[in-house]
Amino acid sequence: MRSSKSRSRAKNNRNRPSGGNVVNRVFDSSGPEGKVRGTPQQIIDKYNQLARDAQLSNDRVAAENFQQHAEHYLRMLSEAQREMEARREEQERQNRERQAERDRERAERQEREAARQADPAEAPQPDVVDFGNEAAAPESGLVETPESKGAEPEATERKEKPRRPRTRKPKAAPAAAEDAPKTDGDAPEAAE
Repeated sequence: MRSSKSRSRAKNNRNRPSGGNVVNRVFDSSGPEGKVRGTPQQIIDKYNQLARDAQLSNDRVAAENFQQHAEHYLRMLSEAQREMEARREEQERQNRERQAERDRERAERQEREAARQADPAEAPQPDVVDFGNEAAAPESGLVETPESKGAEPEATERKEKPRRPRTRKPKAAPAAAEDAPKTDGDAPEAAE
């Protein structure tokens, strides 16, 4: 069972904003005519309506009291909206800074890439082949084998065509079966 001390502390902290979204939070307001429950805007509207009703009934004290209650929630609401606006502006500022940093990095990368492409020393160099002095040193980088020494250059450079699959010829009927005399069972009946 809870002690009365802990219950009273919890009750005192109930209506204090806890840093959450005050604009949409539901409050219980203990006004002069009982409790009013709702979001700050709903409570403001309710107290303003009660103040108008009190003014129409010529009760200036009650009207002032309701207006003061409405003003309290109006201050809470405006403070919460200012905080939300400040947070939103701070986030926008941070987003703009991050975007500017990304743009700077992208521009630096593009400049480095352009400089690398413009500098011929940085570009990848192709292999150089000297065709002018073939008789002196025909160096192709290939290992010379005994087969390639006697072969003609055309034969070694000739590309082979892909082979087509061979089609098989139909098997010939056995020659013994054709030459053999036909038996009565095999021969068709002769018309007499």
